[in-house]
Order: sequence, then structure tokens, then C-alpha cells
Amino acid sequence: MSDQHEEPHTGPVKTPKQFLTLVVLSFILPIFIIIGLVNYITSQNKPAAGASNVAESTAGRIQKVGTIQIKDANRSLKTGEEVFKGQCAACHASGAAGSPKFGDSAAWGPRIKTGYPALLNSALKGKNAMPPQAGGEHEDLEIGRAVVYMANAAGAKFSEPVAK
Repeated sequence: MSDQHEEPHTGPVKTPKQFLTLVVLSFILPIFIIIGLVNYITSQNKPAAGASNVAESTAGRIQKVGTIQIKDANRSLKTGEEVFKGQCAACHASGAAGSPKFGDSAAWGPRIKTGYPALLNSALKGKNAMPPQAGGEHEDLEIGRAVVYMANAAGAKFSEPVAK
């Protein structure tokens, strides 16, 4: 036989305590490294998505909450027909975006049955594709006159609202 004597394999871990410490550190150390990397990446000041520079993104975040409109209080109120031609005709003359056409009794019939207050509320607050009209160029009374003008053209018998 041969005289060669083979030594058993040895490594850096000699005891079970060292082995347990190595196993625990091999799981905990990567977690702390990941947490550190996430904190490093997210702590930097970054502009908003799509902003070309920091000034634009800051201006977008601190924009005004409301606006002030100055109207001439002494101007005469417009009639329903004038408001219709100036604002409502864009959609109601052609029936754009599903709006009822001016004078179309079949389309206006179900709406007229809901009554003038419901129609005025829809005009002031908006409905479906129609944007809200309140607070725009016209007074609420003028919008009400336009609602009466359009509804009466389709067969309603609403009386025109008057200024108080």
C-alpha cells in the first residue's frame, strides 16, 4: 500500500458557533445593504416626471389654488338668445358630443320633464361632456335665460327668470 496520508478538508469555520454566526450574517448583511442602497437612491432631490428643469416642477407644485375674476357689475344682462348664440350654440346647434340639438323636441322631451331647476343645475355644474358654466363669462341668471330659451324652443313652457 501507499504511504500517502490524506489530511481531512478544513475551512475557516471550525466550530458550530462560527457556523451559526456565518449563516445569520449571510442573511442579515444583504438586507442592510439593500436598505442602505434604497435610502441612498430615494434621498436625492429629483424633479417631477416630465419636467425639463427643477424650476418648472417647483412652479407646478406651488401653483395658485384659485383665481379672481373681475366682472363689470354695471353691464346689462344678456338675453337667453344672446347667451345661446355666444356660448351654447357651439354644441347645441350641431348636437356635438351627444348634446340635444336646438329645437329637437324628441331629444329635449325627457330633459324638460325633469323641470327647469334640474336643467339649470346641469347647465351650471356640467353634465357628461358639457363643462360647467357657473362662474364663467355669464351670470347664473343669464345661463338660466339660455336654458329657458333652448327648452322653450323644444316645446317647454318655462317662464324666463328675472333679475331680483
